Formats: sequence, C-alpha cells, structure tokens
Amino acid sequence: MIVLGFDTSTHATAVALRGADGHTTQARDDPPAGAHPGHATRLLDMARELLTGAGVAWGEIDRIAVGVGPGTFTGLRVGVATARGLAQSLSVDLVGVSSLRALAAVALTAEDPPPATEDPPVAEARGAAPMDARRAVLAVIDARRGEAFAAAYERGDGEPRELAAPRALPPQELANVPAEAEGVDGGSRRWLAVGDGALRFRRDLESAGVSTPPDSSQLHVVSAAAVCELGARAAAMSLQEIVPDYRRRPDAELALEGAGTGRGL
Repeated sequence: MIVLGFDTSTHATAVALRGADGHTTQARDDPPAGAHPGHATRLLDMARELLTGAGVAWGEIDRIAVGVGPGTFTGLRVGVATARGLAQSLSVDLVGVSSLRALAAVALTAEDPPPATEDPPVAEARGAAPMDARRAVLAVIDARRGEAFAAAYERGDGEPRELAAPRALPPQELANVPAEAEGVDGGSRRWLAVGDGALRFRRDLESAGVSTPPDSSQLHVVSAAAVCELGARAAAMSLQEIVPDYRRRPDAELALEGAGTGRGL
C-alpha cells in the first residue's frame, strides 16, 4: 500500500511517503522562531517533491493519512482540508491519525535517549541502553495560552496503547497524567516526555520525575512517517469522520463571544 501522510499540528509541516515495499521517505519544513508556519504554502509542494523523488504518480497513491491533532487551530484546518481534498480528488482511502499518538509511536520504539542533563561524552561512553519494556511516553504538544495538549501511551500490539486520553492541561497538571495512568492498572513504568510542549514545560515535568530528552532530540517532533505507518494499519474513514481534534474552543470563537458579551454590557 502506498500512503501519503502529513501532519500540521505544530509549527512545522511534516510530509512522508510510504512505498508499497514499506520504505518511507519524508520531508519537514521547520520555520525559525517568530516566522509564520508554511502549512498552506509548503504542504502540497513538499508532497509533490516526495512523489517525484520516489517516481510515484499521484494516481498510484492508495491512501492519505493525516494528523488530526490536537494542535494549532490554523495548522489543523489546513492539514485536514488538504487531506480531504486530495482523498476526494484521487478517489483514495482517507485515515485520520492522532498527532499525539504519532509523536509517542517514535519514542516508544527508539533506543533509550540519554537524560537531558547528561554530558555528551558520558552518554557516548555509556552507550545506548536497551529498550525498556515498561517504558511509557507522555506526548505533549504546546497548546499556547499557557497550556499543553497531552496524552499517555505505552507499547501495545502493533501501535501505542493509550493510557490516558488527550486533553488540554495547564503545566502544573501535566505531572498528574503519569500518576493517573499508573493508577489504572497499578503499573510501575519509566516515563519519558516528548514534544514541543515537553520542551516548553520541561521544568514542571522533570520536577515530577518525568525524564525529557535533550532539546535537539528528534523525539520531540511529530513524524509524518509515523502518521503513514499508523495510517496504513487503520481502517479507512469517511470524509465526514476526518475533522480537526481541537480539544478546546478556537481562539477566534472565544474572541467573538467576548466581543458579543462586551456589546451587551
């Protein structure tokens, strides 16, 4: 199955192409701090470049997989609208994938990253630790407004198993998510927090004993390759089922409500 997958839940635009042989190529656009995201201007061009490089025609795609969030409102609207438009015009399957699940999927299968506070020479001498069967991942995406979108996962049968459902939280409540997950089955797991939200709220997480990889770690980015892999395993969905997972009301809606309230005073 040839799958074109992308994610626009964060500041970055991530695109990947999974070939029929399972080999995946991917591309990212990471604008510098303060620059506007390139979701609307770069997404289709990046997809076209991947297809051309792989020698795959648009008509050969079997499925579109898109990260549905939670994440930035504008980014999710662009990504979902593009996915629905492509699936409809190409008459191919469409699948929505949780961006938090895709973020966790990579961290759950990666070798143990060194702690952020560990000196590089020490990490090199120590070598990569084996994967921990009891590792759990707290996937965290910056939600702005001083909050984060977070969900907890551990390795499951073929894909991440959800331990705590996605939600928007203030930083002081992030540390409660692992405790909540452990309380479900009385487990004792070693927790790793990943994502741009984990970077922003590193201090809150590490003070609660949740490890966070170094800022430069690729575990903090949502992988379009993971979106492809998860999307390839999922059942196809209807166009109407693929909608952005905002997890809270958009800023524009709140602003309009506030303006209406002000006029009524």
